[in-house]
Amino acid sequence: MKTYALALILIGLTYNLSAQEGQVVIDQDPRIDELMKLYAQVNSKADYYQIQVGFGSYQKAQNLKSKIDIDFPGWYSKIEFESPTYRVRLGKFKTKLEAERKYLEVRKKYPDAMLLKPESSSR
Repeated sequence: MKTYALALILIGLTYNLSAQEGQVVIDQDPRIDELMKLYAQVNSKADYYQIQVGFGSYQKAQNLKSKIDIDFPGWYSKIEFESPTYRVRLGKFKTKLEAERKYLEVRKKYPDAMLLKPESSSR
């Protein structure tokens, strides 16, 4: 009798475990995709000042970026490849005044840093 009850319990548990299947359907407003495309387009053409802190091999650029991330936490930083070297750039500054202030701050720690103007700017 105990074996019979135990077998029924195991069969019941097995059925419950295998019945945990489902399908998730996300009904998303199609305008979200349009907004994401627009956001990417605007950010790719954004005019902003940057500070180039250094350049060199990929390993050198990675090491420099790690130091920058420690020295200037919360600032945007990235490594860009421009033939033939990797360049470490810091910040996305909308105004020249903001960029120059940050540039002076960065030059205290990295004297070889350069302020880069936006490519399509006439500021």
